[in-house]
Order: sequence, then structure tokens, then C-alpha cells
Amino acid sequence: MRGRTAQLAWYRTDEAAAEVAFLHGFSDSAQCWEPLIGAMPGIRALAIDARGHGESGLPEEPIGYASQCDDAALVLSSQPGDGGVVVVGHSMGAMSAAYLAASRPDLVRAVVLEDPPTGEPSAAPQDESEPVPVPTWLSDLRALDLPARIERGRSDESDWPDDEFEPWAVSKAQLNPHLFELPYQEPAPLTDLLAAITCPVLLIHGDTDRGSLISTEYAKRCAEAAAGEFQAIHIAGAGHSVRRDNRPQYLAELTTFLNRHR
Repeated sequence: MRGRTAQLAWYRTDEAAAEVAFLHGFSDSAQCWEPLIGAMPGIRALAIDARGHGESGLPEEPIGYASQCDDAALVLSSQPGDGGVVVVGHSMGAMSAAYLAASRPDLVRAVVLEDPPTGEPSAAPQDESEPVPVPTWLSDLRALDLPARIERGRSDESDWPDDEFEPWAVSKAQLNPHLFELPYQEPAPLTDLLAAITCPVLLIHGDTDRGSLISTEYAKRCAEAAAGEFQAIHIAGAGHSVRRDNRPQYLAELTTFLNRHR
């Protein structure tokens, strides 16, 4: 079941109230969660296209996690059911999920953060009035046609399940390039957000030498900062896309958490 709330596109597995909401990472889309959702029979899921991604529109206003949080809150508030949902986010979507859990506890029963950025200030902070350059890797992918993009993915990420490549490749062409011309708002540190989150939190990360943004040491800092129930899971051998790099272990950890909190 597909729908729209304002400029935001989303899909739900059926007409029943969702129990889990999924927020994707940068340059992905809601469709990129379909392989994982398909591996979880019976789950009632909602996945949202972030602004400027997938089939969602892109308002002419600054880009940042606060606005993405507001977008997710708008969609969740318009859905059937009450009592909150478990929110699962990856990367950009994980940070948006943390913002949402901190600011709208009425909507979030528990939260899963798959390798979020730390939000720590960089050595050279981005001027919020300046556009963010398009990453070279993304420009290169967008220059390819879909079959070539899929083959590039298979070549670069040979350990991913095969059903991951098509939605991943499709999403790269759907990204609205105007997103990079809008002012960018610097994020709050993840540790600050965790200090404001009272619902249960599961942080899943991989190895930093394989691209994970969260190290074991930083995960310990997160545990110290967390105001509520907190668990960190390190999946060895995985990188930034933990669920794609090791779907069986990711699914096992996620399913255990959902069985406790949905």
C-alpha cells in the first residue's frame, strides 16, 4: 500500500496500523528496506522516503535532521493506530530516528540505530549558507544507466544479498540533485540526543576499517550518555550498511529487539 502525506511518499505492508517504521540512509529510499522487510514475514511495516529522496518532494528550505524528524513525525501522526511504533533507521535515517525519539516520545516506542553519524563537530565546520558538494561517488553512479549501476554495486559489494542491488541502484537516480544546493544545518551530537531519549535504544554498528561510522569506543560513550535502556551490538566484518553486509546476524538482533518492544 503506497501513499503520500504532504510532499512525503511512503509505503505500508498492508492497511493495518504499522508497528515498525523504517527511515533510510542518504541516497537510498524507502524501497531499499523492502529486501529486509520481505525477510520478516508478518511484520506490519511503514517505510518513508526522506525529502529529496525516492518519490518525495523537496521543500525549498534548509536541509537537516530536524526537518527530516518533523517529516517522519508528520507521516507517523497521520497513520492509523496509537501508542507509538518502533523506529528503525540507517545512517541519515538513524540520526533522524534519534531526533524523533528525543523530541516525540509519544510517537516512538523504541528505536534502532544502524550505524548513525556521530554528529560531532568537524575540524572544518560546514558553512550553513554554502551548498554541499555532490559526492564524486554519487555523481559517478548517477552517470550510469540502471543495469550498469547494478553491476557496479555487485562488483563493489559482492557480499550483499542479490535482492539489495536493484532498489539501491534505482534510488541513486531518484535523488533530487537540488538537495545539494540548499543550506545545510549542522546536527546535534548523537550523545546529546541519547541523553534526551527515554525509550529503549538498540545501536548496531560494524567495523570502522570497513566504513562503519561508529567505533566500539564511541558506542561505549553512547552507553554512558544514554538516559534510558541502551544496548550496542557490534557485528564484526560489517561496514556502514550493516544489514546488507551481514543480513542473518542483523535480522537476528533486530527480531530479538522487536519481539521485546513492538
